[in-house]
Amino acid sequence: MFMRSLKSTGFLFLLLSFLFQSSAQSLSAADKKQFSKKEDSLRLFADSMINSESPAIRFRADSNFVRGLVRALKIRNSFSYPFDSLQTVSRLYSPDSLFRIFTWQMKKDEYVLLQKGAIQMKTSDGSLKLFPLFDASMFTGNPQDSVRTRNNWIGAIYYRMIMKEHNGKKYYTLLGFDDFSVSSNKKWMEVLSFNANGEPVFGGPFISFKDDSAKKPVQTRFNIEYKKEAGTVLNYNPELDMIIFDHLISETDEPEKKDTYIPDGDFEGFKWISGQWVHVNKIFDFKLEDGAFPKDATILDDAGNIDEKQLEEASQRNIDRKNPPKKEPAKKKPTPVKKMGSRN
Repeated sequence: MFMRSLKSTGFLFLLLSFLFQSSAQSLSAADKKQFSKKEDSLRLFADSMINSESPAIRFRADSNFVRGLVRALKIRNSFSYPFDSLQTVSRLYSPDSLFRIFTWQMKKDEYVLLQKGAIQMKTSDGSLKLFPLFDASMFTGNPQDSVRTRNNWIGAIYYRMIMKEHNGKKYYTLLGFDDFSVSSNKKWMEVLSFNANGEPVFGGPFISFKDDSAKKPVQTRFNIEYKKEAGTVLNYNPELDMIIFDHLISETDEPEKKDTYIPDGDFEGFKWISGQWVHVNKIFDFKLEDGAFPKDATILDDAGNIDEKQLEEASQRNIDRKNPPKKEPAKKKPTPVKKMGSRN
């Protein structure tokens, strides 16, 4: 009888805890109206920091966006509000809903785009727990060889998150885009975890090439760099349970020049094995034509906005703005010749 009562009490406690956490994260109509008003302002700033022609306006918009986002997130239960109208800002919820990550970029000038970000943790009382991310890419010679904190993050706009577990610990693999330089783009594969103090940790001994014929050391993160105009794939395929990416070659036979790299039709990948992403040299025994790829019909993020294709297209728009097509001089229309005997 006592044990049955104890079990009932325990069940009631768990039920009440669940209901408390659920109600703590619910949004009332008044809450939604307040968030919507904040979001309207953020949307304007988010657009301006990318698309404005004036550097001063872009910097001011970025500053206003950051301050406005923090003020909005300080409103209780903000974790439940999606901010899904912010089309130039990626918002990814973790598959277990323990946190979400915001990433975006600000156009400094024609040659430099700065990545920025923040991780918002879910809290039981709806209060804000936020980790700002500071991009240190431009100060890093070899970003593949170091474990990093939020203070020296390798910036990217993330479009996919995959959760894996090993020895009872969760690891979140982030796939992201970097509008890297005037002539090349990068895509990143980054493993995020949290240490004993709850702080985010980026990278670790997770990228293994142990099955390759040519042995390579373990890397802390992975990237591909390729020609600006080339469309490439780096994404997760749930049917294969693998991360798939294009095999790249130099179109000018200059392997030292990453801005000449394009896909050749083959695919490589990574398979999660015993706490590491192990490289698979060739995924398919046949080459795919016309950019075909056996993947999801959509590769949108959890908020349904930013994917690889959108990011590639945005990068191409940057190229087009830098190199607008030259207008041909208007041709003069020939003067009509009057026929003999014409009344006109």
